[in-house]
This record gives sequence, C-alpha cells and structure tokens, in this order.
Amino acid sequence: MADNELVMIPLGGIGEIGMNATLYGFGPKRKRKWIMVDCGVSFAGPDLPGCDLIFPDVSYIAKIKQDLIALIVTHAHEDHIGAIPFLWNKLGCPVYATAFAAGLLEIKRLSEEGSPKVPLNIVKPGDRVDFGPFNVEFIKVAHSIPESTALAIRTEVGTVLHTGDWKIDATPGAGWATDEKRLREIGDEGVLALVCDSTNILRDGVSPSESDVAATLEKLIKDAPGRVLVTTFASNVARLHAVAEASVKAGRSVILAGRAMDRVSEVARELGMLENMPEFLSPDVYKDLPRDRVVIMATGSQGESRAAMARIAEDEHPQIRLIPGDRVIFSSRPIPGNEKSINDIINGLIKQGIEVITDRTALVHVSGHPRRNEVSQMYDWIRPRIAIPAHGEALHLAEHANFARAKGVPHVVKAGNGDVVLLSPTEPGVIDQVAHGRQYSDGKLIINADDNALRERRRLAFNGIVTVAIAISAKGDMAGDPDVLTYGVPARAGDGRAMDEIIDKAIFQTFESLPKNRRKDADALMTTMERSVRSAVGQVWGKRPHVHVLVVEV
Repeated sequence: MADNELVMIPLGGIGEIGMNATLYGFGPKRKRKWIMVDCGVSFAGPDLPGCDLIFPDVSYIAKIKQDLIALIVTHAHEDHIGAIPFLWNKLGCPVYATAFAAGLLEIKRLSEEGSPKVPLNIVKPGDRVDFGPFNVEFIKVAHSIPESTALAIRTEVGTVLHTGDWKIDATPGAGWATDEKRLREIGDEGVLALVCDSTNILRDGVSPSESDVAATLEKLIKDAPGRVLVTTFASNVARLHAVAEASVKAGRSVILAGRAMDRVSEVARELGMLENMPEFLSPDVYKDLPRDRVVIMATGSQGESRAAMARIAEDEHPQIRLIPGDRVIFSSRPIPGNEKSINDIINGLIKQGIEVITDRTALVHVSGHPRRNEVSQMYDWIRPRIAIPAHGEALHLAEHANFARAKGVPHVVKAGNGDVVLLSPTEPGVIDQVAHGRQYSDGKLIINADDNALRERRRLAFNGIVTVAIAISAKGDMAGDPDVLTYGVPARAGDGRAMDEIIDKAIFQTFESLPKNRRKDADALMTTMERSVRSAVGQVWGKRPHVHVLVVEV
C-alpha cells in the first residue's frame, strides 16, 4: 500500500547507556503493526533514595498493545532484558530470544516471587521469523556475553540493521564471533537504515580480544602468592571461562560468590559453554582451602553496596575474608556514575594491605563494544542509506553522527527517546513524539518519575525532619510537655546550644503567644507551630527541616 510507513521509536537507550527499548512500526499511520527490540534497565544511584532499578516508561504501548506482535531480545545483558519481568504485563506479547537469554530470564522468574510467566520462544542465528509485516533475521555478533545477535528487520520499504551491542573479536572466549560474511551479504542486498552501537565511538583503533584478557588473567593467577579474587560482570561467561581455565592450570579451585554469578554459570553449564571445567564451589568451603589453592569469582565489580565484593571489602561477608598478601583483580571497567563507590572499595582493600589490580595497570578487561575502526568496518559492510546512532550519551551520539556523515551516509538522523523516526528512503527524520521517560522500582512497586515520594525523600535526605506531638486540654492549655524527635538534624547549633533546646523554646514561645481560641484549633496550631520550629532551626543551621506537628486533644 502506498501509505505504508516504517517508523522507529526508541523508548530508552538513546542519549544514555542502558535501559534499551525500541519499537518498530509498519503500516498506515493508524493501523501500524509493531515489534519491540529489547526491554532493559538502568541502575539507580544515590539521587534516587530507596530505588534500585530504572525502567523505560512504556505507557505509550497501552495505545498499541493489541498490535504489538513480539518482543525480540538481542542479548541477555540487564540493560537489554532486565525490565521484562517487571513490564511484561504491560506488553503482553511473546518474547523471542536465544537459549542463553531465555535461560537467564527463566531463572530470574523462578528466583523472584511474583514474576510473571513470560512466553519464551527460542531462536538461533540464521533464523528468519515472520512477525506480521516484519521478517527478522538473527545474525551472530561478538559481545561480552554469549549469544548476542544483530537483527536484520525486513519490510516492503526496506531493511533495518539493528546491531544491538557488538564488537569484532575473532577469539571471543565464549559465544561466537561476528558473522562478517552474513553482514556483507545483507549489505549487498541493500540496507535502508543502520541503528548502531555508539558506546566506544570516541576511541580509535580496535577493541582488544577476550583472548588477550585470558592470557593476562592466567599469568596473574599463576603468579599470585596468596588468594586471588576476581570481580567482573556476572554475565561475562568468557571471563568466567578464562578464570576457570587459568585456575585449573594453577591447581586452584574456583568459588563463586554472588547469586547472579551462580545463575549465569548454571545456564552457561547447561548450554555447554563451560565444558571440561570443574564444578564451581560454594563459599561454605572457603575456610577449608589453602590460600594458594583458591580463586574467588565475586559479583559487585560496579561497587554495588549489597553485592559480594562490597561485603568482602568491608569484612562483612559471612564466609569470605581477605588478608594482606591476597590479590584482588577488577576485571571490569566502571560504568559512568559508579566510579566513587568502586574507588571506595579499592581504597578500603589497599588500606588492608591487599593488592588490587585494575585495567589501569594490566589488560584485565576489554570492552564488548566496537571502537572506531570496527564501526568503520560495519559501515563498509552495510552501506546504509540512513544512519541512526544509538546506545550512547549525547557526546557519543554527536560524534557517531559526524562519523557516519564522513563515511558518506546520505541521511543521518539524530534521534532521542520518544521520537518517532520515519525511515523513508527519500526524506527520513523525526516526525512526531510519544510519551516516554523513566519509572523506578520502589520496593514491590513501580513508581513514576514525578512521584511525590521521591521529591520528599530527597528533601528529607538534605534537610532532615523534626516531629512534634502536643496534647491540648479542652481549655486550650498544654497537657504535659511536648514530645519532640529529630532525624538528620545536627545535635548542636554553631554557638554550642543544643538543638533540642532551640526547638523547645520555639514551641513554648509560639504556644504562649497564641490566644486560647487559636490553641483549640488543631489545624491552626499545627500550621503555626510547624512554621515557627522550621524558622528557629533554619536561623541557626542554615537549612530548614521538614517539620510535622501532631496535635492531640485531651
């Protein structure tokens, strides 16, 4: 039909690293059929007190849910699959993923109470699946997790190559190498649009191989005089395999510390990715193993406060304890925003006399994303008419756009989350915008970014709280002394006066200044008292706390 259009709507993952979620729609404007690619999370920082995970706002999908055919997973990293258990009820469509990604999703469901039973369909590289007007082909790409795929999304107006996360690595350790031959063939067929990873576009050259890291780890484990602890992303099976292989050669046993590491290793072993590797041990046997015969693989490489690494560094882990002479290897790179928490752990370990090795001093980590020379090769293979930089912050996207223009791509579209991008062979570009944003996990709830609870928590964290309970008689007199509690308020003012005394004085002076008829009005008394206490504390502290007054009539 002449009025058929192909559009792309990123709901997350553009202008940021993480929380990837992209819609593709095809058909007349009001009768489009849709597929979704990935549905991931980001991780909350200290600016979101009480929250752990950040999800894309998928409220727009309520309008198209009946026409959403499938959710297609490119690979099993949390920033691509982590939101599925939480948001699937809002999507309601079948999920298509490789065996490894499907296995991790199923283990996640079984380990988290209340997770929905998501209909999972297993796909393999080379498969071509019809989803209404779309035909999607799954293509092997190397990445820092097994079974990563790019997607060739074919429609009657053209093909979109959605790369997902990828790199060119002939020796990826676990998983498969990028299928150059198939990508060249798809480029020869003709590609309308390339939606491509921008993470490492600022770095020249080619990303080193996982085999280079494996060689470094083998030497560091072999030469270590005491215990060795390696912390990395739990999902990096290639790194897990490399450490296991190096440990076997060094005559050491491997202990896994962290539930996420257990889950990944279980799925990887079931799928034959850890063949000929001894079974991993639990931390329960740690105390029985000689120092020079053990390697610990621990979660928490990003400084997560509740992960195994942080607990070990603070000497709070129930089974694992390090001493001077032990070696810790951070086989990872900080995700932007996590630097301080990681540095706190590193500094704490060093103060304890423990040797710490990071990617600043040895080749113990390589990225799973392509550097400029690799991206250049992808453009040479695909030769798209349209380039859409994805998976990166504003600087990455801008540099990628310049790069694509320099490669001679006729149309470069700089999209943002929520943009409706028309993928037209003649005049592509942003034509509309839909509802988008962020939601947060808050305990068992998912709350919106504008929820008052978040604003109030930030305010409490900054200013503290004062609570006052006052009992008033029928005659308007105070019945007993008021009950005052403070949280997060300094104990003394700058001149040495106790803050409790300053608050008490404000309470009594305010109460005495009010006529009895005003004292009997609980609402008026509460409002006046809150203002007075807030002002009194603000004058000596320079901050105005949240004040709550409870008036009880007796």
